[in-house]
Amino acid sequence: MLAQRLPALLPDLGPEESLEVTSLSSLAGRTLSGLISRPPMESPHHTTSAAALVGGGSKLIRPGAAARAAHGVLFLDEAPEFPSSVLDTLRQPLESGTITVHRANAVAHFPGRFQLVLAANPCPCGQYGTSDIVCVCTPMNRRRYLGRLSGPLLDRIDLQLRVNRVTAGAIRVGADEPSGVTTAQARARVEGARAVAGARLASTPWKTNAEVPGSWFRDGRRRLPGATTASIDRALERGTITMRGYDRVLRVAWTLADLDGGDSAPTREHVGWALFLRKSVNA
Repeated sequence: MLAQRLPALLPDLGPEESLEVTSLSSLAGRTLSGLISRPPMESPHHTTSAAALVGGGSKLIRPGAAARAAHGVLFLDEAPEFPSSVLDTLRQPLESGTITVHRANAVAHFPGRFQLVLAANPCPCGQYGTSDIVCVCTPMNRRRYLGRLSGPLLDRIDLQLRVNRVTAGAIRVGADEPSGVTTAQARARVEGARAVAGARLASTPWKTNAEVPGSWFRDGRRRLPGATTASIDRALERGTITMRGYDRVLRVAWTLADLDGGDSAPTREHVGWALFLRKSVNA
């Protein structure tokens, strides 16, 4: 449910993005009635092959689900049910923002800048951690199940959230209380943050924080004070995060600062919160 609502929080596509998304849909053989103006969402089944996920074909190379989700959301439900070899094909697009498909007679390059959302049960039976139903999975089964999500892939996941099972009492309480933030309000906040980031990156080839290489944030002119980055510096020294993770925490910290409004650099609280969100937290 959360993943399905994520595209509604994203701003409308710009002219170039709209043309790219529409072109990819056309290459995929879909019927179009005009330019696509809203971010797309793709949710392939866990039986999807690597070629169907990133693109392929024997004679004509067609874009896969990841390419069709460019500038939008790629949602993989029951992620551990996907073969590890299929999931690991996403590592290169998540890093470079481009999908490259090699065939014997051709090479195709597709846009691959999407937001990846993975959903997973805590174990094969889905009952581990619940208070009323006993999990029948052995520790080895749980380890093998979650082990299908490789370390390099998880290192590219910026936010992790553990969602507890909703009870009937929580549903009744939620129905009686007014909703906190509407989709329109959240989307306006996202658009404001995008505008702040766009103004900061106006003289660069990038438009969003996700596109910026980590070295740019660590440059002497934009490097945050040591007191601000103390938490991630310690985490890097202890080996709890990699250098890739370090840069990704910085990107999230800048995004949190942009969401707060203004054009100021992230504070110590922003960096600490970004590091906290990188771990699996309870909701």
